[in-house]
Amino acid sequence: MRVFVVETDGAGGMIHYAYQLCTALAQGGAEVSLVTSRHYELGRLPHSFSVQPLLRLWPNIEPSPGPAGRCRLLARRAGYKVRRGWRALRFAREWWRLTRYLLRERPDVVQFGVIRFPFQEVFLRRLRRGGLYLAQVCHEYEFRESRHPLLRRLSARWARRVYPSFSAVFLHSEADRERFLGLYPVAPERTHLIPHGNEFLFPRLVDPGGDLRERYGLPAARPVALFFGGLRPSKGLPDLIEAYALALAEVDAYLVIAGYPAYGLEGSALEAQAQQLGIADRVVVDARYLALEEIGPLLRTATVAVLPYRNATASGALQVAYAFGRPVIATTVGGLPDAVEDGVTGLLVPPADPPALARALVKLLSDPDEALRMGAQGRAAAEERYSWGPIAGAILDVYRRERGQA
Repeated sequence: MRVFVVETDGAGGMIHYAYQLCTALAQGGAEVSLVTSRHYELGRLPHSFSVQPLLRLWPNIEPSPGPAGRCRLLARRAGYKVRRGWRALRFAREWWRLTRYLLRERPDVVQFGVIRFPFQEVFLRRLRRGGLYLAQVCHEYEFRESRHPLLRRLSARWARRVYPSFSAVFLHSEADRERFLGLYPVAPERTHLIPHGNEFLFPRLVDPGGDLRERYGLPAARPVALFFGGLRPSKGLPDLIEAYALALAEVDAYLVIAGYPAYGLEGSALEAQAQQLGIADRVVVDARYLALEEIGPLLRTATVAVLPYRNATASGALQVAYAFGRPVIATTVGGLPDAVEDGVTGLLVPPADPPALARALVKLLSDPDEALRMGAQGRAAAEERYSWGPIAGAILDVYRRERGQA
């Protein structure tokens, strides 16, 4: 079976997921090709599948802009809007090239990741009319980062035309499937559940050892709470900083926030909040994309990983924490309650509730033995429940059954 996996991001969490899934699909007996951007960041890693860096897109991870005053910040945001419009046109051009390529190659299955623009429906319909079997691993299906309610509603309405193009949609939890089916006119039998796979890519392939305490100026003996991943409005970072300020009344600890800023969220805004709360000397904001080799040292710096999301589906950051044996404090949104066993692999708290989050921080930051115990349980879950082999097997079973190759 020839399976083409399309992931337009050449760097970041989506391509890390695609690399690991493609590896497992190939081990499961499929002939796999990963179609991605020319800025593919994992080319130096071993591959059991082919890579086609076909898409002539911009780097999806770019150098973080430096601090700016109000006027420059307004100008920067205006420039972002113009650039987004131009990039949408460029994205459409590349999807036209991708469509022609897929119709020429005619794989048995074309599997997509995140659909970022509703206009992609035009190309998906063309592929479907051309007789191709389309599937999606659906990490995200809502426009949760949009600041404009009208634009969000229009995008959601147009997106209703996108998902019926897929013969199979794979989601990461029952809660997400119920939400998805409530939003889009897709037959329930076309949806399938798979867990989010583990992230042993980092400790197994790109981990040099050590930690980042010296770089961040953190004392060796103090516990550290860590948020890492994309810095986005939906991630609830202001809630985390407020909760951390409350927790400092009971525990002597530090907070590190590390990740690539997106959707208008500036690292300087988080630093300003910490300054206003009088805790700036205890908060480190590293607002940039961390190289693969930095992920292991970053996680070893942490006592606990914190996911204060206000809304979400699943989380690759959660699986990275498990891979390094770190417990997780997460909010009860999307599929996170399925991935965090409360009191075993971490703690669950309501979203947008800084006092509850503060209590969870105090519990784990003040009890390193309990944090270690939960972290060990998380790593065991990653090795067993979130292994890639069964995930790829479940996906291939669907493809073989529906393509008449069972």
